[in-house]
Amino acid sequence: MYLRDGKAPFDGMHEECGVFGVYSNETRDVAHTVYYGLYALQHRGQESCGIAVAYADKIEYYKGMGLVPEVFSGGRLDALPEGDIAIGHVRYSTTGASLLLNAQPVVFTGKCGKTALAHNGNLTNTKQLREELIASGAVFQTSIDSEVFALLINKYSDGDILKGVKEACARVEGSYALVAMTSDKLIAVRDPYGVRPLVLGKCIDDYVVASETCALDAVGATYIRDVEPGEIVVIDAEGVRSGYLGTTGKAPAACIFEYVYFARPDSVIDGVSVYAARREMGRLLAKSRRIEADIVSGVPDSGLVAAKGYSEVSGIPFADALAKNRYVGRTFIQPDQHMRENSVSVKLNALRANIEGKRVIIIDDSIVRGTTSKKIVRMLREGGAKEVHMMSCSPVVKHPCHLGIDIETYSQLIGANKTVEEIREYIGADTLTYLSVEELKAACKGAKFGFCTGCFDGQYPYPLKQHKADKFKFE
Repeated sequence: MYLRDGKAPFDGMHEECGVFGVYSNETRDVAHTVYYGLYALQHRGQESCGIAVAYADKIEYYKGMGLVPEVFSGGRLDALPEGDIAIGHVRYSTTGASLLLNAQPVVFTGKCGKTALAHNGNLTNTKQLREELIASGAVFQTSIDSEVFALLINKYSDGDILKGVKEACARVEGSYALVAMTSDKLIAVRDPYGVRPLVLGKCIDDYVVASETCALDAVGATYIRDVEPGEIVVIDAEGVRSGYLGTTGKAPAACIFEYVYFARPDSVIDGVSVYAARREMGRLLAKSRRIEADIVSGVPDSGLVAAKGYSEVSGIPFADALAKNRYVGRTFIQPDQHMRENSVSVKLNALRANIEGKRVIIIDDSIVRGTTSKKIVRMLREGGAKEVHMMSCSPVVKHPCHLGIDIETYSQLIGANKTVEEIREYIGADTLTYLSVEELKAACKGAKFGFCTGCFDGQYPYPLKQHKADKFKFE
């Protein structure tokens, strides 16, 4: 992963993208189905989006920079043809700059005719594969790892898209939840570790695949099951069939941050309700760390459910401490660090009526760089809070991620460079509390698979060789 466009680090983890696909037994307006599915996945990527539709042995697509309703305004959605297969993508860049040419789906003409794919995740051997492909005559149009995937599929397909996908997956390392289509097939595949989520659903005679169950709900589809780690699902005129990629010899390791922050609370991932997991995070914080306070609140939106769980166990009343401006985009989209930090004040504001003279517990999903937490603590104090006790639903983030989260170096992580007490002092809170790794796992009890906790303890499914521990200079 790379810091896109050389921009300064931000406070917070941000996941790469979301994917959606639909296979219909009749020719109809499948683009609108994908549109609503992407709308439900907008939280997973806000930089660009696109939809590709298969019809009459052709694929037509439209991509643009911005949010789903912005990109497909002005009749652009209606201009897409009717078809029987379509895929879509919402993107937040980790590998490759935030440019229109890097927007997905990737659409190309190759050995299987017109083909399109959309990818959520991050390949860790992109550089090696890219150099190999260029040496063999490949020409790249983008700087994203998803195009590497596309060229590998074409290279190995020999006219059989399923063969191409299987061989490409055998060559790549890293995380991927992939949807691909030709004029007659929709294929969905999840990497052998299951790092990124992928689900299968059905709406009357249509089959749908998506990054989260909330997207199934948005299009009226019924959840069938999760695509399993290492599974490849093929949907065509013969129905639905599946097989498995070669085994890794290791247990699945799904990203636990899906439950902490990335996924919508109304989604269910690998058998666990995201809402229930976040509520349990708050309950566990209350069970093990009792603090005398007048109110407990959460940072909107991902900290609110945990705060309610904390209130249930502790008996401390839940109250809103921060008001959120719903019309402001996420702070990391701002073009420089100064604007990102200023936008926190535009996005959030203290509710003086609820906090003045009060001892406040404020719960957030995580603390990455610390700048936003520092701003929030100061905001609450200026709003009249007597005490501010900060709690994090995640353990201390001490290590980078190279599997689809945009934190690439130790220098971006306050937890890699400061003790908990030093972090508390830096953000200005009266106390600072984190969940432990084991408590976080317990909050996600009932999951079908194990978890990747590399950003907390350095235990990754894949080795992290390219990063070095360095020091971060906090301003």
